[in-house]
Amino acid sequence: MNDHSASDMRYGDLSEAQLKALRLTDVSAKVDPYTLMKIPETGFATTYGFGLSDRAEKVSKQECINILFDEFRSLAKSFALYGVYSHLIKEMITHMQHNKGASFRDPSLDQALRQHILQDNSRNSTRLLLQRAFDININWKERMYPENKKNELTDAIIFGRLPKFDRFKDSFNGMGMTVHDTWATHITIQSLQINEHSYRALVRYKVQDHFGLDDVDIANPNFRQFRFFRIWFVLQRYNQFGFRPFMTDMETVIELKGERKK
Repeated sequence: MNDHSASDMRYGDLSEAQLKALRLTDVSAKVDPYTLMKIPETGFATTYGFGLSDRAEKVSKQECINILFDEFRSLAKSFALYGVYSHLIKEMITHMQHNKGASFRDPSLDQALRQHILQDNSRNSTRLLLQRAFDININWKERMYPENKKNELTDAIIFGRLPKFDRFKDSFNGMGMTVHDTWATHITIQSLQINEHSYRALVRYKVQDHFGLDDVDIANPNFRQFRFFRIWFVLQRYNQFGFRPFMTDMETVIELKGERKK
């Protein structure tokens, strides 16, 4: 958690020459971030990029930044086509623009995490593996979980699949772009109540991701082909802009219940 030394948390550390060496020459369809020359609408530029127009006008650095962020938000639409989480990507872009690296929280992220955990019924679900460990190992006579079986709970997490938003539907509902993979996950058993015939456990999931790009991301042709990522990388890493990436925090508490088997 809170790893500010991660490679995708760097900002303002690359020059124009270094960015162009990463093949970031055609960044925006609206403005050239290096010359601050505005590019008129030509009718042929797309998210993939086709080069600069011969006609252009000079803008200030702040005007250039505003144009880039507006374009950044506009291009985000193709990654968040529908659903209750589709608004998040625009909010996070605006957060990057105005909040100087402050962490981001939103109730929608907590809800997305909760739904992901509850809907994961795969054999690698940490929720189901933890429940299985309780079912098998609880000492009903003593109404306690044995100390020598703690490793069963640890293994349920180590060998389970942590909640990540890399499913097919996440490519279109906005979660694949706002979170996708995750950086750190803490899973804590907050309480375990055992009576004669049943138990109830509360398990807290705390997940953190980084809203930032590193060199590996932009070197990937699947990312670099989109203006969305080229603009994002330049806004974050160009030493004339240096907008700070930030931590995205989400958490939820899941209830696990079970009954004593006859």
